[in-house]
Amino acid sequence: MRTSLAVAIAILVMLLMEMDGAVAQNYPWCAEAIKGGGRNCGFVSWKQCMATVSGNGGYCEQNPMYRPELESAVPSRKRRR
Repeated sequence: MRTSLAVAIAILVMLLMEMDGAVAQNYPWCAEAIKGGGRNCGFVSWKQCMATVSGNGGYCEQNPMYRPELESAVPSRKRRR
């Protein structure tokens, strides 16, 4: 009984904790698999994407949801000397 109460309280605390928002991946290339229909838009370059799909009959295309301004939206921290 005590264990059940402790588990319930722990779950409640975890649900009430503030979570950071999910950050979407923002990469310019997508790999499309012909068999199975999977899509992976996690590639920085066309060559990287093509290396992934080589041998499995897939193809690469530009990510229609890619937004390059998201990369520069994160402020860089500069150290003062």
